[in-house]
Amino acid sequence: MKKSKTLRRGLLQGMVAFFITMTASAQTDMDAIMMNRNQFCNGFLYNYRSWDHYWEGTLKRNNENLGTVSSQSVMYMANYGITDDLNIMAGIPYVWTKASAGTLHGLNGIQDLSVFAKWRFLKKNTGKHRLSVFGIAGISTPSSDYVADFLPLSIGLHSTNLMVRGMADYQYKRFTVTGSATYVVRSNVTIDRSSYYDTELRLTNEVNMPNAAQYQLRTGYRGRYLLAEAHITNWTTLGGFDITRNNMPFPSNRMNATQVGASFKYTLKSHTNLSFLAGGQYTIAGRNMGQAMAFNGGAFYAFYFGKQKPKK
Repeated sequence: MKKSKTLRRGLLQGMVAFFITMTASAQTDMDAIMMNRNQFCNGFLYNYRSWDHYWEGTLKRNNENLGTVSSQSVMYMANYGITDDLNIMAGIPYVWTKASAGTLHGLNGIQDLSVFAKWRFLKKNTGKHRLSVFGIAGISTPSSDYVADFLPLSIGLHSTNLMVRGMADYQYKRFTVTGSATYVVRSNVTIDRSSYYDTELRLTNEVNMPNAAQYQLRTGYRGRYLLAEAHITNWTTLGGFDITRNNMPFPSNRMNATQVGASFKYTLKSHTNLSFLAGGQYTIAGRNMGQAMAFNGGAFYAFYFGKQKPKK
C-alpha cells in the first residue's frame, strides 16, 4: 500500500511533463513556425515517456514496487492559416498508462481537447536579421469523463486551462533564438470523495487547482526543408503543496520541472506537402515530478486551399 501511494505522485508529475512534450515539436503553439494563408496542416504525433525515479518534494527517490511508469499517446493535431500572421490550431490525444510492477492497473482514454490562436503582430526585417513577436492564447478542456484522482496512472488532471503566452523570435540567416513565457489559469476539479486532506481537512469534493507558469528558450537551425532546435523548458506551479512522506499524490500538489530536449522537422524536397517530426526531452530537475525521458515522432500533411503557394 505504501508503495502504491508513492507511485501515484510520479504520474502526476508525468502528466505535466507530458503536456510539455506534446507542445515541444515544430509547428505548434510553442514555436515560431507559421502556416501560410489558406494552408491546412494536420497529422498524428506519437509520444512515449517513462521514469523510474521521482522527486518527493525535493527528495529524489525510486520505488522498486512501482517499477517503471510509462505513458504513451497518439495525438491528432491540425493547424490552419487564416492569414500569414494568424493561425488556429487544435489537438486531441488518446493516452494510455502503465506501471511495470505493483498492483495498480493502467488507464486509457481520450484526454483533453486543446485549441490555440497564434498571432504574429510584429515582423521586422533588417538585412539578414528578422525579429518577430507573437501573442498566443489557448484553452484545453477534458473531452471525456476520465478519473483525475488515480495518480500516477490517471491520464490527466481534468482541469480546464486557459493559457496566455508572449513569444519573441530572432533569426539571423538560418540561426534562430526563440523565447516564450506562458501563464496558465486552471479551473478547480472535483474528485470522487466527500472530503480530503491537503494542508488541512477539506469537507468537499472540489479541489482548488493552483495556476502555473511555463518558460521556454529554444535555438537552432531553420532551413527550407530541415528544422533542428534545442530547447530548455521550465514548468512552475504557482502554489500547491509537496507530497508528504508515504502519502498519496494529489492533483493540487506543487509540481515543478526543468527539461532539456531537441526537436526536428524535415519536409520532403520531392513532396513538400509531407513532413516528419521527431524529438526528445529529459527532466534534469524537478519537485513532485518524475525524472522522465520522453520521445516523440509523427507525420504531417499540408493542404493548400486557393491559389496561394506555400512560402519557403
